[in-house]
Amino acid sequence: MNKKVVIIGAGGHSKVIADIIEKSNDILVGFLDDNLEKGKNIIINYSVLGKIEDCLKIKEQDNEIEFIIGIGSNNIRKKIANNYKLNYYTAIHPSAQIGLDVMIEEGTAVMANACINSGAKVGKHSIINTGAIIEHDNIIQDYVHISPNSALAGTVKIGENTHVGIGAIVKNNVTICSNCIIGAGAVVVKNVEDQGTYIGVPAQKLGD
Repeated sequence: MNKKVVIIGAGGHSKVIADIIEKSNDILVGFLDDNLEKGKNIIINYSVLGKIEDCLKIKEQDNEIEFIIGIGSNNIRKKIANNYKLNYYTAIHPSAQIGLDVMIEEGTAVMANACINSGAKVGKHSIINTGAIIEHDNIIQDYVHISPNSALAGTVKIGENTHVGIGAIVKNNVTICSNCIIGAGAVVVKNVEDQGTYIGVPAQKLGD
């Protein structure tokens, strides 16, 4: 059965999710956004339905509708998910490669050509962006963003609310704690145990 989906947020990230919904043969109802006027066209024939808080009215009107938070910021996704208890949609692009016994929790978006290999677990409201590689037995916690073309080798653990930047590489068996930013193109070769921003090859904490 085709699912009916409302996207929370109407920026660039939400348009990519809209494409996934279309290609999955589900039904995009429209967008909710606090910064745009109701009726504003976002993509093709899909427009803004109202403010984010209107999700509760929509839920009351049709309990079968699912929602997904189409916002790139980990902190904002977490705030919205905590504020609104909804039926959340999981968006997986048809071109993504999902291995055996992979677990992907609600609200997560997996973009085109991403690869998630066997035994990996991806938490709630995370983003596995275009072309990202999540190798076997990775654990990706909630509200994480793995940016395009990043590569996580086997048995990597990424803590909640961490952002791995575009093209970053994480060595196998490495753990990165919560609330970190791994800069674009950084190479992480050892455990990251202190919250902060890490850049460079090999990655070092910014400010140290």
